[in-house]
Amino acid sequence: MKLERLGGDSVNGQSPTLYRSDRDTYLVQGWRTSQPATIEIPHRLIRFLQPGTCLGATLYDSGHGTFTLTGDSVTDIEALDQVRPPAHETVVEVSVTAERRPDAPNGVR
Repeated sequence: MKLERLGGDSVNGQSPTLYRSDRDTYLVQGWRTSQPATIEIPHRLIRFLQPGTCLGATLYDSGHGTFTLTGDSVTDIEALDQVRPPAHETVVEVSVTAERRPDAPNGVR
């Protein structure tokens, strides 16, 4: 799997980062939680989403500047070699979905 790094506040891969895959999915590197395939990311990470798209996952606000989200655990060796998450982080894969807004015609931006 080939990845394009979209952004993050990463210093040597040590913080949550957003990637777009060649499978038309988002890979999200975030902090591990007690739930398998659920990660925690800072609110500011979503600013790196490509225009007109959103994460195909429900974001739950922690109330302290982060969201949790659940996706498919990434086990692809090629992808993990590119991301190289530290032990306290992991990577999940979620679909890329179209942004929909209630104030736009037909809800589509």
